[in-house]
Amino acid sequence: MTDDLSAVGRFLFEAGTLKHTRRTGWWMAGVKDPESVAEHSWRTSLIASLIAKLEGADPAKAALLAVWHDTQETRTGDVNYVGKKYAPAGDPQAVTADQTTGMPEALASAIQDVVAEYEAKESPEAVCARDADKLECLLQGIEYKAQGYENAQRWIDNSRARLVTKTGQRLAAELLGQDSLDWLRTALGEPKP
Repeated sequence: MTDDLSAVGRFLFEAGTLKHTRRTGWWMAGVKDPESVAEHSWRTSLIASLIAKLEGADPAKAALLAVWHDTQETRTGDVNYVGKKYAPAGDPQAVTADQTTGMPEALASAIQDVVAEYEAKESPEAVCARDADKLECLLQGIEYKAQGYENAQRWIDNSRARLVTKTGQRLAAELLGQDSLDWLRTALGEPKP
């Protein structure tokens, strides 16, 4: 039945597991309680919309791509770069096809198209979303480093080196020049130390 939403309901419960799925690479940096995949994806989508707007791409589409970019990790977990050397993560498009089985065809097809576009790395919005993924990692690294996790510098450096958009590179430079609490000082009208 095309209007049966039981598969959609199951997927929504499945998606909720990303709130508890930790980004495992941060454990190698010594972070004891790293961010979840859901937390990462949320800020990545915000960053994608900003980069896209400044790059002349569609901010809503870039944010949509970013929001869906790690949804497959409900089934594969977050496999970090070392882990991928030994056990490659599942193909995102194949996982998404499984996740959307039983959904109304128009919805399943739309979700699969979003993931395929992100994975193809060709559209301006996909490029912006992928840069947002890297920039969010850089930003999280800065925050972890401010909390005393000095090993986060490796993630900061690697993320910065992989940025391709001018806006992503400019934002990285800006973030690296700020303290993680500059926003609070500005909001309270306090001078920068």
